[in-house]
Amino acid sequence: MTTESQTSTADKAERYRQPDAPLPEPNLGWNTYGKGVEAIGRDGAPEPIEIPETGPEQLLVRVDAVGLCFSDVKLIKQGGDHPKLYGRDLATEPTRLGHEATVTVIEVGEELADSYHPGQRLAIQPDVYVDGRSTAYGYTIPGGLIQYHLLGPELLDADDGAYVIPVVDDIGYAAAALSEPWACVEASYTQRRRLEPLENGTMWIVGDPSDPVSYEASRGLDAPAQIVLTDVSDQVASLVAASKRADAEVVVRNGVTADGYQDLSDELTDGRGFDDIVVLDPRSAEQISAVAKVIGFRGTMNMVGTHPLDSLPDIDVGRIHYHYTAYLGNPGPDIAGSYGEARNRAELQPGGVAVFVGAGGPMGQMHIQRAIELEDGPASIIASDLDDDRLAVVRERLVPMAEAAGRTIVIVNVGEDPSALERAVSDSSGGVGADDVIVSVPVASVMGDAAQLMGPDGMLVLFAGVANGSYAPLDLSAVYLHNAQFTGTSGSKISDQALVMDKAVEGMLSPQRSLAALGGIEAAQDGVQAMLDGTFAGKIMIFPQLSGLPLTGLRELGERHPAIGEHLEGGDIWTLDAERALIEEFWPG
Repeated sequence: MTTESQTSTADKAERYRQPDAPLPEPNLGWNTYGKGVEAIGRDGAPEPIEIPETGPEQLLVRVDAVGLCFSDVKLIKQGGDHPKLYGRDLATEPTRLGHEATVTVIEVGEELADSYHPGQRLAIQPDVYVDGRSTAYGYTIPGGLIQYHLLGPELLDADDGAYVIPVVDDIGYAAAALSEPWACVEASYTQRRRLEPLENGTMWIVGDPSDPVSYEASRGLDAPAQIVLTDVSDQVASLVAASKRADAEVVVRNGVTADGYQDLSDELTDGRGFDDIVVLDPRSAEQISAVAKVIGFRGTMNMVGTHPLDSLPDIDVGRIHYHYTAYLGNPGPDIAGSYGEARNRAELQPGGVAVFVGAGGPMGQMHIQRAIELEDGPASIIASDLDDDRLAVVRERLVPMAEAAGRTIVIVNVGEDPSALERAVSDSSGGVGADDVIVSVPVASVMGDAAQLMGPDGMLVLFAGVANGSYAPLDLSAVYLHNAQFTGTSGSKISDQALVMDKAVEGMLSPQRSLAALGGIEAAQDGVQAMLDGTFAGKIMIFPQLSGLPLTGLRELGERHPAIGEHLEGGDIWTLDAERALIEEFWPG
């Protein structure tokens, strides 16, 4: 016999989905008032935050789930000095963390009635641009660590339109929130670098007057509005004169040495850096290091030559990640042979050897999972980390997936034996080197060491961001001699997040597998601290509508709450049914 209370509980998850539940009183949220974890909330607890009336261009939304992201650490440490806050005084104008959010529309302003409706589910794309200026949900725009709040034109009518993505019913709340970090992973393998000379830009060609090579330029020299020549041969000068567009200015600055390159940039680009740089017959690592410092934002350095550099140049790896600086090259003689997507790949090599450095962290695990689930993914995967506990999670969660997909996976603890990774790469590649090396550790020296694992036609993906001005030795000779790629990405686009959603619906990707721990609205500060401490080898999720649920790992959650645990795959892998059981148990509804 089914009692009335049992029926009520069984219906609870379905009632949660409806947009007509009474608004909470009070509406709890976690504002950030300055630097440090202690500046989140008031006295370690969420505070009541008033919900204003919904304006004609606004949506009142219920925050269903919000993931915690390690990129928030910079804001936690810097407070109002964070670059996306533009010097904001958080003590008087607080913001709110939580950019990995999914919401349900509760009320719709009259001017938005044709585009949105109550009950509609949305995932938020936090990287917002307004009049070309970078803002962000969870930074400039207060984020999702709150139960209810308003979304307005700052998010719904910005440069790319609305920075929200519809979510279908088949996708759970956790999976929808995780679409944002997964979008960042997807973005790592889409081409973010500019691969052609910039139209109306400034190009600098650096050469050697005694260079005997007869260079060609099948395209590209007709793009710049200004071409600067330094010590080029007469043949190159004639090539430029014949190939440039009629109104392009040619500036000659001969005899400039490496220590004068910055002055040259200051003079001719107002310090912005050259949009495109071509280095002919590079030989000196010192010269290449100096040239690289004056590449502009999203600029290219095209190296054309047949001789290796005399050593490894020091390259700003932070700018590869944040500024998308592109290092291109080919043996010549066609300068344009370096440009274009045909020579510069961004996706993992099908059937190749892929190395994941920092594999045990949440994002490292996501990169490996993507590689496993990728239809034409690598045949061999090497997972490297310093932490045995984290690698144990990789072994438990990802090795069975790899074996089921017919992929080989090798786990390496470099803390126990620093040379073990190099040996594993050699064994897996037959001594050739890795096809792809993905680094999720924000340490420049680690990035430099990881680059040494690459083989011919290798690709280094710098996923973790280090500050601009962080240098590491990189073998740029391999770019023009062996077609090496050095790439990095920061954030994602709406299209990346939409792709994740599509893959999830089609069963090609399982975002929810990344979840490691969760909590209700009261657990947000503990979740942030656990993220900083690396307590869980996976993503932490806060469900703002749930109350009385402390921060809990999934395995412990299943043991303490069997009604939820019976729906966890393998005892600690999140599922849609587990999410329904969670709501039934902890939603005060």
